Amino acid sequence: MENSFKPANADQLHDIIGWAAAEETSLDVIGSGTKQGLGRPSQSECLLDLSDLTGITSYEPEELVLQAAAGTPVADIERAVAERDQQLAFEPADYGPLFGAAADSGSIGGVFACNLSGPRRIMAGAARDHLLGAKAVSGRGERFKSGGQVVKNVTGYDLCKLLAGSYGTLAAIHDVTMKVMPAPEKVRTVLVLGLDDAAAVGLLGEAAASGFDLSGLAHLPREISGYSSVSYVAEADASVTALRLEGPAPSVEHRCEEVKKWVAARAPVEELHRHNSIALWREVRDITAFAADPWSSHSIWRLSVPPASGADVVRKIAETLTARWLFDWAGGLVWLACDTAPADDVAPIRAAVAGVGGHATLVRATADARAAVPVFQPQSPALADLSRRVKENFDPEGILNPGRMYSEV
Repeated sequence: MENSFKPANADQLHDIIGWAAAEETSLDVIGSGTKQGLGRPSQSECLLDLSDLTGITSYEPEELVLQAAAGTPVADIERAVAERDQQLAFEPADYGPLFGAAADSGSIGGVFACNLSGPRRIMAGAARDHLLGAKAVSGRGERFKSGGQVVKNVTGYDLCKLLAGSYGTLAAIHDVTMKVMPAPEKVRTVLVLGLDDAAAVGLLGEAAASGFDLSGLAHLPREISGYSSVSYVAEADASVTALRLEGPAPSVEHRCEEVKKWVAARAPVEELHRHNSIALWREVRDITAFAADPWSSHSIWRLSVPPASGADVVRKIAETLTARWLFDWAGGLVWLACDTAPADDVAPIRAAVAGVGGHATLVRATADARAAVPVFQPQSPALADLSRRVKENFDPEGILNPGRMYSEV
């Protein structure tokens, strides 16, 4: 864009948005820029770059709370908490490579703005569940803050949950306070080899309902597992169903043996220790298989469905489209790569997920395709009206990321 703004502090951010509101000038709000491919393409006149708003401003390991400027790289935060044997339990996904950007370059503000969560969501919850507080400037040019710096803060309206997943369309977040958690002492992953999609999703459902306390439940079909950097996975020459266990060493060792006994009668079993477990679940988290050939130019869809329905949904889609897929969240999250145009994909994909009460989001496609195809699941009239009214309250002139989520908002 010809005109761009790069505030160095919150005061400058406030002044820029105040000017834009008065002039009715739209702003494309970004952090590091790694997530610009998410959502509809920008319809803004100017760029608002928050990448200079960086730094961890407060970290209290004993209180499990960290505060940082929104432009702070996630990698910096993860390194800081790892030094104190802590972690971001929601496993913020890094989609930079999926869009051709460098790995580990995303910002923490972008993670919360897009509500990006990894495989541990089944146990730890979504990113928004770990956002304790936020400071932001609305499209009215008004500063506000929500939440606080303690885990049990419940004062006032919980605007944090509204901002998380709003893709910068309501306010420009410049500071976030988040919950951190102790890192597990031991990590193990049990691999079950050779199951078809239906059997694997059925196993994941049983595992999720079991007492094994699993923190990751994924299935990689044979076409996907071969692209893993983990030799046990890539060289299996079979589909791989992965079950992750984390926690104190004695507990993990006991549960791991019990899980292996439980699944051994169904298929061959392997076990990954810490290093390989971390590598595999990072690949699942970041969908790294679809960032490389042969799928680097494919359209990528993200399907949220009832876990037990995952295999049936992809079976129906495969009747019409040539696609590849993998399952996370015990089958409730399906990543789908299609080599056809999104305009041809949208009807069969959305019909398949509608049949089970799910929804589909177009995650990666060309700008032209994302402008022509509804990227997010179309809203019901009542929900669309509510979305418009929320947008009007925060951003009456529609200056912040207009059309990023829906063309009319």
